[in-house]
Amino acid sequence: MEQYDVIIIGGGAAGLSAGLYSSRAMLKTAVIEKIGFGGQILVTDEIENYPGFPKGIKGPELSLMMEEQTRRFGAELKYEEVVGIEQLDKLMKIVHTSENSYCTKTIIIASGGSHKKLGIRGEEEYSGKGVSYCAVCDANFFRGQEVVVVGGGDAALDEGLYLTGIVEKVTVIHRREKLKASRILQQRALDNPKMDLLLSHVVEEFRGTELMDRVLTKNLLTGESFEFPAAGAFIYIGFVPNSEFLKQILPTDDLGHINSDIQMRTAIPGVFVCGDVRTHSERQLGSAVGDGITAALTAYHFISGD
Repeated sequence: MEQYDVIIIGGGAAGLSAGLYSSRAMLKTAVIEKIGFGGQILVTDEIENYPGFPKGIKGPELSLMMEEQTRRFGAELKYEEVVGIEQLDKLMKIVHTSENSYCTKTIIIASGGSHKKLGIRGEEEYSGKGVSYCAVCDANFFRGQEVVVVGGGDAALDEGLYLTGIVEKVTVIHRREKLKASRILQQRALDNPKMDLLLSHVVEEFRGTELMDRVLTKNLLTGESFEFPAAGAFIYIGFVPNSEFLKQILPTDDLGHINSDIQMRTAIPGVFVCGDVRTHSERQLGSAVGDGITAALTAYHFISGD
């Protein structure tokens, strides 16, 4: 069984940053990712609030740069899915993936989160047939058509604004009377002639034949339900932390975020956590990078016995 100093579970911004710092510290490091290195930034069109890029940068471009930098210092990047971990109370812990098992002195959990689903009729049926959770991935399928975005936070407006450059019209549907997004994004949405807001409304059902072509919406103020025509629906109502594989192993909050201290230490010595999967995460690119760096440095001191 191959042995490592550090195994990092998750290859998003937090995981790649941890991999960069731990491998640069001459620790034998593996970063294990099941989908794509870069995580959420891989499916983000424009990033304008990450320091060092005054004109902004495309998410996929930044993802590739971070991946290349982490590889440069010797970190091994593996496309595998972690299915369990054990022997956490031992000197050498074991990480099981769908393909292999590895021994490691420390584990850094950077598994991030997944898009939360509405849980309504038609959502599963029309997933990939009109219902999407990634505008950057699927916008071109709806070029010149009208779509809806469900949600009222930064992600909903940011992705909605991106969609206006491709589709004919975007209607943002939000259950509250006010949006939760930052003021700058709200102003951009209000100023964009191709974006409308449908506040105090919820989506009750996705409808169509082979493809989704309309959504059943409800006005929460009047109780009236009506069909709203839309070729696509993009859902941005929050994230669920990817911690299911650690259930009953590490303490979490009610939502499944793993508890940690300011040094990214969990309740188990030698196991650390960073990024969106930990409690009190700001869910920002910059804070994820900082978390990953802190976790790697803490793991280094743990191995060194400092």
